[in-house]
Amino acid sequence: MRKIIGINGSPRMNWNSAKMLDSALKGAADKGIETKRIDLYKLKYTGCRSCFSCKRLGSPGFGRCAVNDELKPVLDEILDSDGLIVSSPVYFGSDPGMVRSFFERLWFPSHTYSSDETVAYDLHLKVGLIYTMNVPSAHYYTEFLESQKNKFDSMVGETEVLCATDTLQFDDYSKYSSSAFDPVHKLEVHESSFADDLRRAYQMGQTLLG
Repeated sequence: MRKIIGINGSPRMNWNSAKMLDSALKGAADKGIETKRIDLYKLKYTGCRSCFSCKRLGSPGFGRCAVNDELKPVLDEILDSDGLIVSSPVYFGSDPGMVRSFFERLWFPSHTYSSDETVAYDLHLKVGLIYTMNVPSAHYYTEFLESQKNKFDSMVGETEVLCATDTLQFDDYSKYSSSAFDPVHKLEVHESSFADDLRRAYQMGQTLLG
């Protein structure tokens, strides 16, 4: 049976990013694909430690991260699967720290310093990147999103990107320092658009592996 690993890159276990991921995984499961959700913020791990074990010629761990912490079995399971869906918020125009550390550990073993620019992975994975963001349009982050897609395309596998914009951050905006936002607008957008975002995530799960 084909398998997709889903990664929730948000510290919130049941908010926008997590809901988008769950919808995508349901889409895959409804096509008979095995799925598994993993929450990064429940794991203890670091970013790349520059041990270079993944690049040591003749090493049994060549092309695989050797850092033995709670992320290692996740990375191994991803590489032994058919698809990967990562759903994450955007913090300050980029990935949250835990997601960036995960990406370092996933990307770096594939990257080699060979003059012919080959990579260690066989690039068999199909990847879906889901980003949720507070800004009204993904155009604010065009360069970032294109960069992420390019890294995954070249080091992990063929990648598609899905964005949910103008997302709802709080149940009650009056409890937070958030006067830059119109809570009525935020709620209206959430009620009118987020269901469609979830449908698009579901469709990603349905079609990711073809």
